Amino acid sequence: MLEDSAQDYLLNQEETLPTTTASSHNPKKLSIIPLIFLIYFEVSGGAYGEEAAVGAAGPLWAILGFLIFPFIWSIPEALVTAELATAFPGNGGYVIWAHRAFGPFWGSLMGSWKFLSGVINLASYPVLCVDYIKLVFPLLSSGLPRYAAILFSTLFLSFLNYTGLVIVGYTAVCLGLISLIPFLLLALFSIPMIDPSRWISLGNQGVEKNWSLFFNTLFWNLNFWDNASTLAGEVEQPQKTFPKALFSAGLLTCLAYLVPLLAATGATPLNQQAWGKWLKVFLEIGAVLSIIGLYEAQLSSCVYQLLGMAELGFLPQCFSVRSKCLGMLLEFASFLWLRRKLPTMKRPFKVPMKLPGLVVMCLIPSGFLVYIMSVATGTVFSVSCLVTLVTIVWYFVMNFCKSKRLTNVEDEDLE
Repeated sequence: MLEDSAQDYLLNQEETLPTTTASSHNPKKLSIIPLIFLIYFEVSGGAYGEEAAVGAAGPLWAILGFLIFPFIWSIPEALVTAELATAFPGNGGYVIWAHRAFGPFWGSLMGSWKFLSGVINLASYPVLCVDYIKLVFPLLSSGLPRYAAILFSTLFLSFLNYTGLVIVGYTAVCLGLISLIPFLLLALFSIPMIDPSRWISLGNQGVEKNWSLFFNTLFWNLNFWDNASTLAGEVEQPQKTFPKALFSAGLLTCLAYLVPLLAATGATPLNQQAWGKWLKVFLEIGAVLSIIGLYEAQLSSCVYQLLGMAELGFLPQCFSVRSKCLGMLLEFASFLWLRRKLPTMKRPFKVPMKLPGLVVMCLIPSGFLVYIMSVATGTVFSVSCLVTLVTIVWYFVMNFCKSKRLTNVEDEDLE
């Protein structure tokens, strides 16, 4: 019932006037097809990495994980994003939501936590790209050639993003379609060899299940639905486009994971120890293109988040110049508090539930978030605490600069 109601609401929303700072500086807006593929790359980019779930817990648990997890995590996160992105269609996304719900201090914290997460992800993509390319060109395996390749790929992909969001969006469409071809071929070639009994295997006897790796794999592969919200000010008719794009990208993402997983586990004799190599070698061709798409989508989200933070006065105005996990808990809290704080506000898309139902909907993924944080390493906790401390100091420094007019910072009136 929830899925059917959500689908009806996503596909039948009427446009209303924007309620916040939708960008009017750039006449070139992002249409629905490029937005779908940008969301797809923000979240997934293909089934690369899901083999770790099979190696950690076996085929049956992996299949159940990718079937069930979207309902307890992805759908609630997508519904929250759809409602808030259409209610506050401005650049900055979740930064605006936390700002409106709890004030500028929490908006600043949200922006810093999310930006750190984005920077860490972005730093890994050029390295992964070169790791795939070195299989064809071993010269790039180590030393100066490897570092030069990483630097060149970073600069080239960043320049592509600099050309503008519309170009990046249509590039994502091309990359997405091409990178899906290997998975389609995998599924077609596997059909004659599929043995459905392999799908219910719990794994090799004697191989200990790694639940921490299993749940982290699910979380990594089905997270970040909210990232595209930072682009809301650049989307054509965001009140109508965003819900439809989120639903379409959700369907594409689930199919992109489940079809190759069912094909590969059904057609391949079980050997959990070898799974990490088999799929990666078979799907190398699309991997580099997928990583490029991931990089472009993540970088777009980060730069428009900085733009939104500059418009809100959390950063100097130079960050708004254009070219020619704690965070997620705060996001759920912002969603619920805004429902209570602004019950009569016009919401072009509204999750079809009353507040108690919304609390239950958000509690389930929040509990999973707490579990993910509890199994994190000491390094993760240390970095998170350090960033939080720096953010708090930065917030008060910016307030002091604004009060003394020491820097070019403007406060955005969201009321």
